[in-house]
Amino acid sequence: MKYEAVIGLEVHVQIKTHSKIFARVGAGYGHEPNTLTDPVVLALPGTLPVMNKAALDAVIKAGLMLGCEIAPLCKWDRKNYFYPDSPKNYQISQYDQPICVGGEVEIELPGPARNLMGEHKRIPLTRIHLEEDVGKLNHFAGDSLVDFNRAGTPLMEIVSEPAMHTAEEAFAYLTSIRATMIYGGISDCDMEKGQLRCDANISIRPVGETKLGTKVELKNLNSISFVRDGIAYEIRRQVAALESGGIIVQETRDYDGQTGVSQSLRSKEMAHDYRYFPDPDLMPVKVDEAWKARLKAECPELPFQKQRRFIEAYQIPYTISSVLVWDKDLSDYFEEAAKLSGKPQAAGNWIVNDLLREIGASKASLEVSRVRPAHIADLVKLVDGGQLLTAAAREVFIEMFATGEMPGVIADRKSLKAAPADAGELEQWCREAIAANPKSLSDFKTGKDSAINGFKGFVMKAAKGKASPKLIDETLRKLLNAPM
Repeated sequence: MKYEAVIGLEVHVQIKTHSKIFARVGAGYGHEPNTLTDPVVLALPGTLPVMNKAALDAVIKAGLMLGCEIAPLCKWDRKNYFYPDSPKNYQISQYDQPICVGGEVEIELPGPARNLMGEHKRIPLTRIHLEEDVGKLNHFAGDSLVDFNRAGTPLMEIVSEPAMHTAEEAFAYLTSIRATMIYGGISDCDMEKGQLRCDANISIRPVGETKLGTKVELKNLNSISFVRDGIAYEIRRQVAALESGGIIVQETRDYDGQTGVSQSLRSKEMAHDYRYFPDPDLMPVKVDEAWKARLKAECPELPFQKQRRFIEAYQIPYTISSVLVWDKDLSDYFEEAAKLSGKPQAAGNWIVNDLLREIGASKASLEVSRVRPAHIADLVKLVDGGQLLTAAAREVFIEMFATGEMPGVIADRKSLKAAPADAGELEQWCREAIAANPKSLSDFKTGKDSAINGFKGFVMKAAKGKASPKLIDETLRKLLNAPM
């Protein structure tokens, strides 16, 4: 029997705010344990929560970017459970009236080859709601200590429909959400810092069956690659269990990315086990049209929208656009270089192939790189104008990256600019090349334009590698189109 997987993801995104969701104390990462706390965070008797409007702005903006319907009225609920890292022993969350309903996430699956675009799909969302994060347990050899710095940090939960069927789809979905949140300035989405966390719900069923199988929740997926690997493992485990005559039990499992296997943690609670009820200390929130319009105006162009525009407006290939658009700063950098140079594809090539290589090798970042868009634009103009050959331009780029000097200054200082002989000498070399290659001449005359390349190596050798390819091409075409 063949099976298909059904996958839904619950993605938690920490919202980037100056203070916590219900308290004035600061929010952040990397502070000394238990220093970002106050009586509200610690749930001391007599304290009351006060809503952080910046957190509401962020979740509404996220909903608008993902095409959600923004509820005109939402309320806050208490989700009751005992965890040692929860100061109140309940979590303020949203249950039956979330702030964002519906929506979708556009994804791209791997293409048939690395240089070809893959299939695009849209994964429907169930909801996005706002809640507070809990603290963090730190485990040592002889004990475990709790750090409440994270407790009360505003947290957005994005819940998908069970509409994915492969680990690759889940990987693409999480990659797209991460980029969207970073583009919108909602979160830095650093999984190592707990700013992006994901739980996966996985079941399998016979192909053609419409009823969902028994769901297993996979937790502790602390990298996007582990999400993909963990889901792939769980699908194999469930198929193997059914094919051997076993059953799937509803449970929560822990996935270990180092060993590549999962183990059972606990039986899965149902919703009624949390005993949700409206929080009596927080008023419901009304979202009017003016509020939504203000945030809609702040929504950025998303990666796939930008990619389609880059390909259409700048005529750059998919291979370049697919690198640029996933980093907002890099795509902005490219647009500036493209406009300054007037040659978008050439600018994109230098950025994707050379700039990113040097940044990676130096373990630097785009932000601190001495090479700015104006450097790229000037280099493109020098190469396009025939003043720098490709090999010399690459040498200039390495020096430019190290020093921050403009490319023309480097080329002059190192005597790298192309310096061909006068026009008469170049024309003579071209005539000799044509005479020495009768087959290329015949092919060119019969309409094979690429045959012109058969002459260029001869000319470049005669010019000792310093002739301008652009001038060589122009001179050859002038001679080849004249009566021979």
